[in-house]
Amino acid sequence: MNDDLKTVKNSIFGIGNYLVYFLSSSLVVTLTILIIYVPTGEETVNSIRPRAILGLVIIIALALFLTVVNGLWRRYTIGRPVKKILEATQKVTEGQYDVRIEPSHGFDTITELDVIITNFNIMTKALGSVEALQTDFIASVSHELKTPLAVIQNYASILQDEDLSVEERAEYAARITDATQRLSTLITNILKLNKIDNQEITPKNDTYLLNEQLAEVLVNHEALWEEKNIELEVDMPDAYITSDSALLELAWNNLVSNAIKFSRTNGKVTVSLTQSSEKEIIVRIRDNGIGMTEEVREHIFDKFYQADTARSVQGNGLGLALVRRIIYLVGGQIEVTSQESKGSEFKITLPTNHPSWIKKATTAQIEN
Repeated sequence: MNDDLKTVKNSIFGIGNYLVYFLSSSLVVTLTILIIYVPTGEETVNSIRPRAILGLVIIIALALFLTVVNGLWRRYTIGRPVKKILEATQKVTEGQYDVRIEPSHGFDTITELDVIITNFNIMTKALGSVEALQTDFIASVSHELKTPLAVIQNYASILQDEDLSVEERAEYAARITDATQRLSTLITNILKLNKIDNQEITPKNDTYLLNEQLAEVLVNHEALWEEKNIELEVDMPDAYITSDSALLELAWNNLVSNAIKFSRTNGKVTVSLTQSSEKEIIVRIRDNGIGMTEEVREHIFDKFYQADTARSVQGNGLGLALVRRIIYLVGGQIEVTSQESKGSEFKITLPTNHPSWIKKATTAQIEN
């Protein structure tokens, strides 16, 4: 840090800069005096000499004055802001993301350094948010890993008891299966997110009936919605789509499981499919469960984000982040409307034919 500051000081306030400015100021003052006063042919050398000496003194004095003024101006308008930026960036490299820099502009002027400072403050705020989310995510994932592992370990130990009945063995084996399924889902989501973010997935072009895929996903979750006695309302006419079947199945699994997960016992989940035009299909998945606040709704698709209302329910803050990336990757759009205590609706708009340009989709396009 000290070496960086010294380098910057030498660059801005080095003796070479002052010398160049002094010489250029002297040249400007000299030319000005020559333009104002041009000696006539009648004047003698003796009469010119005192004026020349006086002119030289004036030139040196004005050049020194301008050099000092320039130095002070550079120190206050450039030196101090740059020093603040260097000190702040050093703190960021040490992991302090709560650093902010006060802009140094006046009431009605904004300089390039002010723009840099503003962008720096935006950057550190974003870094701080990501750091907080990552910390929460690590804690959440650690819990998600420990819980099923503990279940597997406990019931695997119990199964070693030779006196267990057949029914007990079947029950404990089922609980181990459920725990391994939770682990598998968590790991799948993490790996898929990583591949999408690193542009390692190129969507495929599968032509199939979208309503049949949605129906199959709902059937796979039958045990969950029957356990909570959830009424399932379905309106899905035949609709062909050309897209990546495996990716969309992963998205539907997350959305349907969320709808069931956040529904109350004896609640209702509605899944509808409409073909708005020859080019678009709209899928709506709606529940009348706990809903979400406006703040939660704004961050619901952020990776690592997990709302406080969700902490009492199994989850790790990855499902919806993965869903959004998948929907964008296949050229679609996803929107959510929700009211606290009244439920949520996810609206997914998909192209009937997979756009060819999606193959070249970048991470920036996926996340925007």
